[in-house]
Amino acid sequence: MSLFVSHGAPTFALEPGLAGPALTELGKRLTRPEAVLVVSPHWMTPEIRVGVSGTPETIHDFRGFPAELYDLEYPAAGHPELARTALALLEAVGWSARADETRGLDHGAWVPMMHLFPDCSVPVFQVSMPTDLGPASAWRLGQILQPLEHEGVLIVGSGSLTHNLYDVRWGDPNASGYAREFTDWVRAKVQDGDHQQLISALEEAPHATRAHPTTEHFLPLLVAAGAAGEQQPGVLIDGGIEHGVLAMDAFVFRHSA
Repeated sequence: MSLFVSHGAPTFALEPGLAGPALTELGKRLTRPEAVLVVSPHWMTPEIRVGVSGTPETIHDFRGFPAELYDLEYPAAGHPELARTALALLEAVGWSARADETRGLDHGAWVPMMHLFPDCSVPVFQVSMPTDLGPASAWRLGQILQPLEHEGVLIVGSGSLTHNLYDVRWGDPNASGYAREFTDWVRAKVQDGDHQQLISALEEAPHATRAHPTTEHFLPLLVAAGAAGEQQPGVLIDGGIEHGVLAMDAFVFRHSA
């Protein structure tokens, strides 16, 4: 199984909205994984790195937010053995990758994990996003990592279904029309299992360039979908739209046997 989550703003840790309780309920229903692998746009590197620390620190990689956010910790263990298995899968297909023994968890990982597994009982490790990652290669990255499912690893792409920080209206409960139209289009393609349209979403979806002025927060959706396989529909977890423009949906994907 794989999962896409929208992590929105760092304040999602303190303001769960619709998405937080829905992720917590999902976590209760899931078979407890051996580990969670997170791909987040807040760790981008020229070549892929895999975090192999057994005790990853909580990285507060943001500025200008309420002081209480900087006091939060997510002290989940890492899983060096499964992280090195991920590294081996990448190397086996010729992708340039290396282990990182010191990297902790960025907020794209620990903030949604606070809701999904609030007791910090499931090990978490990250795989970085290559700086040259595109839609097709993001899908391929998910495919490469998919065998980890057989080791009990939950593959999580953490991004944002929409991510235009220039348009954010803090605290505004009214969703912008363009954010809603883009979200509805992507929802339909995910639920139809239309992977070709998903890969082309940033070119073909309505208002795509406004919903994603840059691509990095959309690509984790393609990693999660790629880990499930072609024509596998995703199950929607409705997270609503926060701050006027940040769609907080999540999708659960089941791998095609």
